Amino acid sequence: YGRYCCANKLAGEIDLFEAWDAVKDQYPIDPARVSLTGFSMGGGAVWHLAAHYGEKWCVASPGAGFSESQRFLRLKEKGEVPPWYESALYQLYNATDHPENFLNCHTIAYAGEKDGQKQAGDVMEEALAKVGLKLERFIGPNTEHKYEPETKKQIDARVEELTKQGKEAVPQRVWFTTYSLRYDSMQWVTVTGLERHWRKATVDAEVAGGAAINVKTSNVAALLLKFPTKNGPFAPDKAVTVNVDGQKVTFPTDSALVGMFALRKTDGKWGVDSTQTGLRKRHGLQGPIDDAFMDGFVVVKPSGAGLHDKTAGWAAGECDRAIDHWRKQFRGEARVKVPADVTDEDIARQNLVLFGDPRSNPLIARVLPKLPVEWTNDRLVVNGQSFAADRHVPVLIYPNPLNPRKYVVLNSGFTFREADALNNARQTPKLPDYAVVDVQTPPTKLGWGKLPKAGFFGERWEWQKDDGKIDVP
Repeated sequence: YGRYCCANKLAGEIDLFEAWDAVKDQYPIDPARVSLTGFSMGGGAVWHLAAHYGEKWCVASPGAGFSESQRFLRLKEKGEVPPWYESALYQLYNATDHPENFLNCHTIAYAGEKDGQKQAGDVMEEALAKVGLKLERFIGPNTEHKYEPETKKQIDARVEELTKQGKEAVPQRVWFTTYSLRYDSMQWVTVTGLERHWRKATVDAEVAGGAAINVKTSNVAALLLKFPTKNGPFAPDKAVTVNVDGQKVTFPTDSALVGMFALRKTDGKWGVDSTQTGLRKRHGLQGPIDDAFMDGFVVVKPSGAGLHDKTAGWAAGECDRAIDHWRKQFRGEARVKVPADVTDEDIARQNLVLFGDPRSNPLIARVLPKLPVEWTNDRLVVNGQSFAADRHVPVLIYPNPLNPRKYVVLNSGFTFREADALNNARQTPKLPDYAVVDVQTPPTKLGWGKLPKAGFFGERWEWQKDDGKIDVP
């Protein structure tokens, strides 16, 4: 059960792979013959892990569960209309939004004939069919939310059959979809840059003989194609040509020797990638706010009087809530410090989660000059829009100016609220990279209250004129 009821998402996902690494350290595991199974909440976890980590499993077998959130939760029927950024964020975990990835992972779905969670397989079958893939399914006759014994025997036999076969170490073709660099790779394809986060990005790549790779992309700005040096597909004494979106990029023989081909698109033209400088969104440093809690973090409490009593009280309350709900929802004791106790080692190793304002928290005052917001006693300026500082507070995530390899977060823990704890399909990020909170409208168990502004930073962590607004189908 691990991190409570999160279906191996967010911190629960990190736990799973840490546990898996510990198992591999103690037992001889054949990486070509690892299967993944789970039922109900475990089924929801398998849908997610098959969609985003399909190269790790020779077969994945989700039982029931949920494969996306909005239709499973029947939000439309209930009259719940999420704001645009929340709709965009649902794409992070919706397996139905990543059907291409199932080319890379043989998936066997199960549900009871009378189980409401049969819906997960129904919508996945529909999504895969749209891209020309077929989902293998087993249905337990006249069965509700459990495995039907005879059908379970058939599934186990099928999983064992596929596990014995194993998976290809280097498949000839990789088809990959992502919406965020949090999930940046599949097999030998790694997306290292997007043209725009939260819009669908695809890579369809195929090894074509001993000296060529054919690649088609959409919404991709940079790629790394990485192959094993032992038993790789390329001759070590030949140059390799990557045909990407109708353009040819030729790599010298030393690239074939190390099995790495890095490409970047500039002004519509693909070429060999070179060292990039300046801030860029990259894997593990791409947002949204919740991403800071998938690694080590320190909560830094305010230590003095704030700019205004109302905003200071709100920040202190949200700080206490973040600590309390990390314990309740993720079964962990957050590291908590006051600003004076934060060390250079903390800054080097942890994401900093700072609560308060420039007066109440000296660390906020320290990083504020290099954050893209203006925050004084009188006003808060976010993406060119001014707000009264006596009633508005920023929440945001940004590369930490004191250590740009880590995040700094202002005034937020994980972003789903109390009501979302009732169903793990609701436990998804609810805020984008930044928002402005009007503290005169108190938060509820379902939401953050009034947010007059919210949005995503661009690919260089810059403001976007439309706050990065995306129309989600």
